[in-house]
Amino acid sequence: MRVTDAVNHRRSIRAFLDKPVESQVLEELLIKAARAPSGGNVQPWRVYVVNGPAMTRFRDFRDSRKAPENAAYEIYPQGLTEPYRSSRFKVGEDMYRLLGIPREDRGARIRRLMENYNFFGAPAAIFCFVDKQMGPPQWSDLGMFLQTFMLLATEAGLDTCAQEAWAARPDTVAEFVGAPPEQMLFCGVAIGFQDPAAPVNSLVSEREPLSGFATFL
Repeated sequence: MRVTDAVNHRRSIRAFLDKPVESQVLEELLIKAARAPSGGNVQPWRVYVVNGPAMTRFRDFRDSRKAPENAAYEIYPQGLTEPYRSSRFKVGEDMYRLLGIPREDRGARIRRLMENYNFFGAPAAIFCFVDKQMGPPQWSDLGMFLQTFMLLATEAGLDTCAQEAWAARPDTVAEFVGAPPEQMLFCGVAIGFQDPAAPVNSLVSEREPLSGFATFL
């Protein structure tokens, strides 16, 4: 598969088949993804893999946690301005339209949101952490690592969904994976095989035209 094909094929999948993912495949993907760019070769990413029996244990542990948690960070800026606000709003409305959930059905929307914490049924996942001493440049490195991983997963025939929603459950995740206190949860990534019958998986988010984000001098 060409890089261009992988970029065009990769999407955020939000409904997965109950089909296992081989841990060896995940190992190979992570080894390859570690070639992602990293300023000063700091390589700030720290990854925890949840697969097979570990996924069952994690879901049981997740369900046992009842105490509220403070989010690891603010996912979106408060007072998000245009054009960013409209882009975020539209992709959400497009998704709920495919799911047949009207805006006024707040209960159904909340239930759908909570599917984030089930990895949308994916059989495997990774949690990505970063050392708390790291700054914006290293967070950029982590993003490049994640993109590289997801493109490699696409090449391997797997589907993914990067989930910053897990930042709202940092204590649950950190305790389960045994992350040391100096590490901070960034996101989870659901991994598996998409359910082709699920309407939500037909969602293709719109992108700004070139003129909206690039200036040629």
